[in-house]
Amino acid sequence: MLLPHTEFEPFRPRFPWYGPDLQTLRNTIFRTPVDLVGGERLVLPMEDGTGDALAARLDRPDANRARAKPLAIVVHGLGGDERSTYMIRTARHLLTQGYPVLRLNLRGAGPSRAVSGGHYHAGRSDDLAAAIRGLPADVMANGLVLIGYSLGGNLVLKFMGEGAHGHDVRVAASVSAPIDLAATSRRVMEPRNKLYHLRILRTMKDETLAAGAVLSEAERAAVEQARTVYEFDNNFIARRNGYASADAYYAQNAAIGFLGRIDRPTLVVHALNDPWIPTESYRTVDWAAYAHVQALLPSGGGHVGFHGKGSVTPWHDRAISRFFSKVV
Repeated sequence: MLLPHTEFEPFRPRFPWYGPDLQTLRNTIFRTPVDLVGGERLVLPMEDGTGDALAARLDRPDANRARAKPLAIVVHGLGGDERSTYMIRTARHLLTQGYPVLRLNLRGAGPSRAVSGGHYHAGRSDDLAAAIRGLPADVMANGLVLIGYSLGGNLVLKFMGEGAHGHDVRVAASVSAPIDLAATSRRVMEPRNKLYHLRILRTMKDETLAAGAVLSEAERAAVEQARTVYEFDNNFIARRNGYASADAYYAQNAAIGFLGRIDRPTLVVHALNDPWIPTESYRTVDWAAYAHVQALLPSGGGHVGFHGKGSVTPWHDRAISRFFSKVV
């Protein structure tokens, strides 16, 4: 279902963050806010025989706000981790709503690099399933809710389309998810996005080659020599994960192919002026065909931006918590 924008507080950008690029870049221009105090470090083993694990940060609401609410698991995007601006802001907002929050670092990202030699990709939903199985039972006593950003949003939607791997997920949401991975790859490489492309590729390389990564000499060379995100995906991600090519990797893992299988409430939030993801990826979807998926597609907001009037809490966080409140 395509939700009317007016059903939620309409998104209106706040000064001076006008247009898709300033909305997108604000999280970079203004560095990460001060992280939450305290929190518990969890190390969640993977189950594929590699010895890899995912590091996660668990924060619980204070006694005055603690309620019997599900654990909120938040998954970052490409080049992000638990310390990303949007991850901290989302955790802070959900804690005020009474949710315990787990910020999950994907395989090889941020704090996970110290405990994993492997690397994540947009469809590695088995890792999310394994991480959930490794959580203490008490934090999942009231079920789970999921939020995924950008690449993590694609992963969460795919996970939901796979029946949430049997886990008690009550409701989920994605923000700025590249639901058509091939189209997004082409869009990022367009001349209009040249500076974005260079920065994204540099981030991908730095993250993949960081100390602790386990790479063959051929894989290291493929990463170092990649001139585009497509070459990175084709010569490293696809080959390492058993896909014949980047095109095969994109086709088999794009969330757009899993939307029809989602069987519980899921909110898709996306700005139609996102500079990285083609508008057509969302406009051409028949949202009415999906009984459990609802799409909220404002005209503005950029990529993981949504810096709106009325609150320093990003608009997408407010929209998601309202959606969750209908179920939880």
